Amino acid sequence: MSKHILVTGVSQGLGLAIARAVLAQGWTVFGVSRRHTPEYARLQEENPGRAHFRAFDLGNVDQVKSGLFGPFLPVRIPLHGFVNNAAFAYDDIVSNLDADRLRAMYDVNVFAPMMMTKCAIRSMLFHRLPGSIVHISSISVHTGYKGLAMYASTKGALEAFSKNTAREWGERGIRSNCVVAGFMDTAMSGTLSEEQRERIYRRTALRRPTSLESVAATTVHLLSDGAASITGQNLFVDSGTI
Repeated sequence: MSKHILVTGVSQGLGLAIARAVLAQGWTVFGVSRRHTPEYARLQEENPGRAHFRAFDLGNVDQVKSGLFGPFLPVRIPLHGFVNNAAFAYDDIVSNLDADRLRAMYDVNVFAPMMMTKCAIRSMLFHRLPGSIVHISSISVHTGYKGLAMYASTKGALEAFSKNTAREWGERGIRSNCVVAGFMDTAMSGTLSEEQRERIYRRTALRRPTSLESVAATTVHLLSDGAASITGQNLFVDSGTI
């Protein structure tokens, strides 16, 4: 069955990999990102009519409904899944915490995804569809890393939100899960030195970065009918972080 999947942060990295994996299933992607990149434009060319795009800054929390679910995903389009991937990291030690930067990160990483979840659930209820919500979390929630306390707190909030969403809407066939991703080779980790990267990778059983394709494949599985009995879970895709 063809599905309509909303994915945020599709311009590059993991979001682009997830969009590619969704399209490989024969499904349709409604991609959201701040900018339209040549990489995503290429996906659109390769998948005519199945890879849509909307430029939107998730920092504009109050405009989520009018900016995305009005013109981009009108009520006539049934939504089968929502992948909350977009995020940015405010890295610093706690003694340097800046409230304005923290609020900006919470807008993008927590508040906008919560509003999008609300709208996604309403669409699923309107069309009487079972649906799947997948939040991309981080191993930093479960294994501490210096400088990531603030970022990890946003992902921890999502994990709690996801579990309770699963409990609240399970009887209507709506599932919610988190994919807890390990450190990947993406723009977000690009500020780390080679020494820092190696130190992180040595903490994993596989001694290597987490594969974007592995995280994307797990995400697609959670969106599929084959995961119909999986909800309220955190699935770790982290190269075996220990």
